[in-house]
Amino acid sequence: MPARIDFNCDLGEGCDDAVLLPYISSANIACGGHAGDDATMRATVALCLRHGVAVGAHPSFVDRAHFGRRALTLPADDIHALVLAQVSALQSIAAEQNASVVHVKPHGALYNLAAGDATIATAIALAVRAADPALFLVGLSGSKLPTAGEALGLRVLHEVFAERRYEDDGRLTPRTHADAVIADLDESLAQARQLVVDGSVVARSGKSITLRADTLCLHGDRADAAAFARALRAMLDAEGVIVQAPSRSAHA
Repeated sequence: MPARIDFNCDLGEGCDDAVLLPYISSANIACGGHAGDDATMRATVALCLRHGVAVGAHPSFVDRAHFGRRALTLPADDIHALVLAQVSALQSIAAEQNASVVHVKPHGALYNLAAGDATIATAIALAVRAADPALFLVGLSGSKLPTAGEALGLRVLHEVFAERRYEDDGRLTPRTHADAVIADLDESLAQARQLVVDGSVVARSGKSITLRADTLCLHGDRADAAAFARALRAMLDAEGVIVQAPSRSAHA
């Protein structure tokens, strides 16, 4: 049976989203926390519908000054509230266009904290379930976020990254490291292929680690994101990988 993967990208963050949409299957749309507003959400949903791309929510800490990449110390109830509010905002805007939100993927520091902190992961998962129990919850492969989602009865997607380096424990290399992001296209393509086809990745130390890959992420705020997206999709197609967004149909 050929391999399958969802190919996702972060959109609605002020970049040229239209050039990315032909290559991806799912979009993580900024919901006003780190970027975006009602107008950008509305426009991005419309673009997704035009290209047949699944709509997803990309909630974050409310911290535009640091693009949601600064870890904030908040009680679990506050995290629950901000995630629910941002997801609900996108759901309302999607409904205006007869579209449904398919998945939720936290952004930036919130995503990384949820990968290692069960309390934060559970707060996010509870908010997603409150918004719609049919939603998929996207989290770092093998981390506490998909574990929390499964414990609450949510369907989860274990996410891997085409152009981020990994540590030995499967966590992403912090962006404070100079080599946290893979700049070279060929190296990124090789890593993505290994993740999707072989289910493994070579960590920054040189150690090979096994990871479940349900969805592959490319960051849309790269200056060369369009070229990366085009090359990644071409590689997946050449490998015979079926690129397909998850379906809500089982809960419809």
